Amino acid sequence: MSLIDVVRRHLPPKYRELAKFLVVGGTAWIVDTGLFTLLSHTVLSNKAVSAKAISILVATVLSYVLNREWSFSQRGGLERHHEATAFFVVNGLAMVLNLVPLAMTRWVFGITVPEYSQTTVSVVDFIAANIVGTLLGMGFRYWAYRRFVFPDELGPHPDQAAYDEHRRLRAEEAALDPAFDQASAFRRFDDEPAGEEFEEPLPGSTS
Repeated sequence: MSLIDVVRRHLPPKYRELAKFLVVGGTAWIVDTGLFTLLSHTVLSNKAVSAKAISILVATVLSYVLNREWSFSQRGGLERHHEATAFFVVNGLAMVLNLVPLAMTRWVFGITVPEYSQTTVSVVDFIAANIVGTLLGMGFRYWAYRRFVFPDELGPHPDQAAYDEHRRLRAEEAALDPAFDQASAFRRFDDEPAGEEFEEPLPGSTS
């Protein structure tokens, strides 16, 4: 059983959108971090903030595609060009938040070479840019995506619809049969993997 299947089996439907957002965020983080590390140690070794801005931009484009086609595929409400514009405005603001910790370590606290060793500067840059900054940006993005970029539910999520229907039927059975163990029935349903008709393939999948 794949990791995605395990998550789908144990995670309630209402939290799956957040889980997918975190997966996409993790993927974008790897791209962002890898590109930032490469640039800041090669062609932009003396321009860490510029290197971070470039890596964020590349990761943002990837994030939009994955979020639009997978994480928030059940949400919308805006025309596509307005949606894309809102997405990049939100990410522009998130990029500023992401850069704040790095800019402070460099320009406010003066943690640069030669005042500090290259190892110290590299570690501080990594923590400020890729951990603290990323957490600030990610929290803002999730809130803003749901509020401004993908503001409307396009319809009930298939998994949630099936879950709600199951609960409705079990409630009716419980009303007819006082001995019916409603809680146990719900737990059994939660433990069952989602049927193939509710599978959500990753973007680009042909299944």
